[in-house]
Amino acid sequence: MSERSDGHDTAGLKRREFLSVGALPLAAALGSVTLGGRHEVGSTPSAQSIIRVGLIGAGANVRAVQIPGFRRAPGCEVVAVANRSLESSQRVADEFDIPTAYANWGELLDDNSIDAVLVGTWPYMHRTLTLAALEKGKHVLCQARMTNTAQEARDMLEASLRHPGLICQLVPTSQSYRIDNVLKRMIRDGYLGEVLSVELQRLQTRFPDVRGDLDWRHDQEFSGYNTLNIGASYESMMRWLGRGNQVMAMSKVHVPYRRNASGEPTSVTIPDHVDILYELANGAQVHMRASETTGLSTGNQTWIYGSEGTIYVDRRQNVFAGRRGDSELAAVPNPLEEQAYYRVEEEFINAIRGIEEVTMAPFETGVHYMEWTEAVYRSSQSGQAVYLGSTEIL
Repeated sequence: MSERSDGHDTAGLKRREFLSVGALPLAAALGSVTLGGRHEVGSTPSAQSIIRVGLIGAGANVRAVQIPGFRRAPGCEVVAVANRSLESSQRVADEFDIPTAYANWGELLDDNSIDAVLVGTWPYMHRTLTLAALEKGKHVLCQARMTNTAQEARDMLEASLRHPGLICQLVPTSQSYRIDNVLKRMIRDGYLGEVLSVELQRLQTRFPDVRGDLDWRHDQEFSGYNTLNIGASYESMMRWLGRGNQVMAMSKVHVPYRRNASGEPTSVTIPDHVDILYELANGAQVHMRASETTGLSTGNQTWIYGSEGTIYVDRRQNVFAGRRGDSELAAVPNPLEEQAYYRVEEEFINAIRGIEEVTMAPFETGVHYMEWTEAVYRSSQSGQAVYLGSTEIL
């Protein structure tokens, strides 16, 4: 069985078969449902109760990150898995000593002993699975990216609001934990003065793979309007500087054909190179350049320019800064004990227990980055600016 770097199986990929297996009717609202015979939807489990988690999709990321994360969370057990087939489900179950393997996700959601699910599939299934899980009275942790389109993301948020007793959370797309706290503190404390402009470079260092395989990230059917890793960069930017209000973008497909699972050349419509200009609430301009066709580039870096100071983050997430009157940038201390770190599964389980709130990342965050990502796509297609939160072209 072949796998991509995201860990989802690609051999014999058939979207319609996956959608049809275990399909569930999605009602508009959920009545009272018993979770695992222990507590009602909307009630808070006790600190001693076990939170039983089922996995829908178990690729490399789920196996390497989410399963260990759940196992580190006190009072949490991974009790079931539904992968692409019963055989692949059973392999994951055997590898991680998971008690139950299901042939499809519908069977897993029908298991009333399961309290919460991880949606670990590609984005095109996230809306379907999230709404179905909520209708079955289960808490939802959804893998990034949130979904294929902004409207699907809004559907997921609206469904979560109809089920206030259930916790809904996204695995963050960004990996800026190491620098989040120090940047937020410096900006909040006025180190920059007024923020004037931002330059974000998110470049891969390899040359175009003209004979490459068709990864799901290049396939609009499975990835929607998501382009490269720009949503992750915007998610970080929202934490540091807030949301944008309008977008202009130009994009390019440098590798127009890639090989599908059968080895046949398939046309690609998702860009592999994009330049984005968007505006923050205070009028500051942000320029983001993302590409996977920039051989021997300097990789990722971020510059934040202010009226009184400048902050620079290099490709290794080291932070440097200087203020008016300085002759050069200096390294900014960023002690390990002051850095944020990945603890999504623990936060999810604690939120179910009612002992902390979801901060990384609620569905609202996903809606914002999906609206921005779709605006980038629409602007690049139309050649005009697009307001965020709408489809209006300026």
